Amino acid sequence: MTDIAEPQHQTPFSGWRGRPGEASLAEVNASVRVGGRTPLRRMLAFVGPGYLVAVGYMDPGNWATSLAGGSQFGYALMAVVAMSSLMAILLQALCARLGVATGRDLAQACRDAFPKPISFPLWILAEAAICATDLAEVIGTAIGLNLLFGIPLEIGVVLTALDVFLVLMLQRVGFRWIEAFVIGLLLVIASCFAIQLAMADPDLGAVIRGLAPTTELVKNREMLYIALGIVGATVMPHNLYLHSSVVQTRAYGRDDAGKREAIKWAVTDSTIALSFAFLINASILILAAAAFHANGRTEVAELGEAHTLLGPLLGGSIAATAFGVALLCCGLNSTVTATLAGQVVMEGFLRIRLSPWLRRLITRAIAIVPAIVVTIMYGESGTAKLLVLSQVILSLQLPFAVIPLVWFTASRSKMGDFVAPRWMSVLAALVAAVIVALNVKLVFDFATGA
Repeated sequence: MTDIAEPQHQTPFSGWRGRPGEASLAEVNASVRVGGRTPLRRMLAFVGPGYLVAVGYMDPGNWATSLAGGSQFGYALMAVVAMSSLMAILLQALCARLGVATGRDLAQACRDAFPKPISFPLWILAEAAICATDLAEVIGTAIGLNLLFGIPLEIGVVLTALDVFLVLMLQRVGFRWIEAFVIGLLLVIASCFAIQLAMADPDLGAVIRGLAPTTELVKNREMLYIALGIVGATVMPHNLYLHSSVVQTRAYGRDDAGKREAIKWAVTDSTIALSFAFLINASILILAAAAFHANGRTEVAELGEAHTLLGPLLGGSIAATAFGVALLCCGLNSTVTATLAGQVVMEGFLRIRLSPWLRRLITRAIAIVPAIVVTIMYGESGTAKLLVLSQVILSLQLPFAVIPLVWFTASRSKMGDFVAPRWMSVLAALVAAVIVALNVKLVFDFATGA
C-alpha cells in the first residue's frame, strides 16, 4: 500500500528561483488513493486526469474548425488531426512528468523559474487562452441548447453562466466524481458519433490517404488557417497547465519509487485518453467530409447549419439529434475542465485564491460579452467565424506555454533524476519549432496579403 502523501511538499531540486508554495489545487491534492495489490488495480487508480485533459481536445471550438476543414477540404486535413494528436500525447506526457517530479504545476513552475517581468506576461497570455477557450464553450453550449430545445442563442449564452453551480457541486462531492462525470459524457459523445458515421458511410480509402501530409498545407493560406485552428483546438494551452496539476490529485508516494510509478501510470492514462480524443476529432472531420464535402457543400462551418443539413443528407433525423446531444455534452465537459484550469493558472502564477464561483463568473463574463455582441449583430454566421478565430488565437498563444514546459522538463537542475529522456526533449523542441514556424507564416501571410 502506498503511503498517502501530505498536500504540502518539499523539493530537493535547486534550479528554481523560488520555493514551492501551497500545493496545486490544494483542496484535492493527494486526495485519491492509489493502493492495490495488482498492476491493473493500481493503473485504474490513476485513470481520470487524462480524460479531463482529453475533453479540451474535443471542445466546441474543435468542432467548428474540424467541420470547416472537412467540408472545405474533404479528408486532406486528416494528417493535421493525427499530427496534432501525436503532439498532444508528447506534450501531456511532459506535463505529467513535471507535475509529479517537482510537485509544481506549469503555472507554479513559471512563477518559480522566471522573474516577474517574464512570469506576469505569461500569466496574461494564459488567462487570455482560457478566455478564448471559454468563448468557444459559451458559443458551443448555447448552440447546443438552441438545437435541442429551441432556446434563442442570446438567452443560451447567458444561461451558460449557470454552469458554475454544476462545477461547484462536483467539486464538493469529490474529485473522482468530476472524473466520472467527464468520462460518462465522453461515452455519450462517442456513441453519438458512432451513429452518425455509420449513417454517413465515409470513404475509408480516402480517410487513409488523408493521413499523408501534403505540401498544399503551406501553399494554401486558407488551408493553413484551418490547420492552425485545428492545432490550436487540439493542443490547447490551458490543458498543459491543467494536466500538470490534476496528476497530483493521486496519493502516490513522494519518494523516487512512488514518483516513477506515478509518472508511468499518468502517462499511460493520458496516452490512452488522447488516443480516444483523436478518434472523436477524426470523426468530426470525417463526418463533415462524407456528409458535406462529398455532396458539394464545401462552406459548412456553422454548427447550426451542420445540424440542419445532417438529417436530409444522411436520411434520418437521428443523425441531427445525435449531433446536438454530442455538442451539448462537449460544452458541459469543457466547462468543468476550463474552470479547473482557470483556478490552476490564477493560483499558480499569482498565489491568489478566489472563491471558485467568483473566479468562474469573472472569466465567464469576459467570454459572454463578446459572444452576446457577435450573436446580436451577426447571428449564427458570426459565431461560427468567432469560434474558428478563437482556436487560431489559442494556437498563437501555444508557444508561450510549450516552450517553458519543454525547457523545464529538459533541465536536470529543475527535474533531478526525473529529467525527460533526451529523445523526448528533442521531439518536444521540434514540436515547439513547428508550432512557432506555422504561426509566423500565418501572421506573415495575413500581414502581406499573400
